[in-house]
Amino acid sequence: MKRLKPNPPRPANRSNKLVTRFSSIILIGLLAFVTSVAKASDQAAPTNMARIPGGVYSPAFRDPNDAKSITVNEFLIDIYPVTNGDFLQFVRANPAWQKSKVKRIFADENYLRDWTGDLEPGKTLHHKAPVTYVSWFAARAYARWAGKRLPTTAEWEFVALANADSANTSADPRFQMELQNLYLKPTPEIFPPVGLRAPNFYEVHDLHGLAWEWVADFGSAMVTGDARGDSGLDRQLFCGAGGQNAKDRADFPAFMRFAFRSSLRASYTVPNLGFRCVKDL
Repeated sequence: MKRLKPNPPRPANRSNKLVTRFSSIILIGLLAFVTSVAKASDQAAPTNMARIPGGVYSPAFRDPNDAKSITVNEFLIDIYPVTNGDFLQFVRANPAWQKSKVKRIFADENYLRDWTGDLEPGKTLHHKAPVTYVSWFAARAYARWAGKRLPTTAEWEFVALANADSANTSADPRFQMELQNLYLKPTPEIFPPVGLRAPNFYEVHDLHGLAWEWVADFGSAMVTGDARGDSGLDRQLFCGAGGQNAKDRADFPAFMRFAFRSSLRASYTVPNLGFRCVKDL
């Protein structure tokens, strides 16, 4: 009788185990990759906003009793100023802020002066140009509608210290001279679209040389550095301290910004004054 030999182990089973193990390794790797991508996306700035790291800002103008430096926490800021097209979406969704319906306590008679109608910025106004003739109240209402807020003076000035190559140009007289030349140019009758100039170090456009911009605490030299901690700002945003306490009297552009803000009331609308928004992290 012929003796039967036992069958050898099937290589296919071993192969299947290897495939299963290899597939598990791939799956684990894919899960790790997806998780890392999710974390990265959580940290990424929203579209058209730039992430500004925290830092310390030294106010150009302050009262003797005010802090010499202000801590600026990390935040997000709009890359571009709010445009006519952006503001059109806001007034469509919020009829109370339309040109013919806004209450005079919230905006003077020049509110959206260049617009030809409640829902028509006008043929001469570019939809991508910065919206102007808007009051502080209107700018704040827009920011809240967009899920954002207006920047504090400290936040705006902190970002405005940057040029294309450096985050802090406070010791760069060439940049101050460049800003001075920009500020001395007359306001154009028709604003060009935003974003035509090169961005600064943070990839933020048009902080200088296009339109002035509202800040949350515009009427104070520097109160707390955070308008959310100051009381009564809605009612008394119209006066500022004098320039005798300037940190650097040679910083003419900073003095111009300070003087301009100090001249405003919350209901004022000005032909060369717009705004942009920020968001907390």
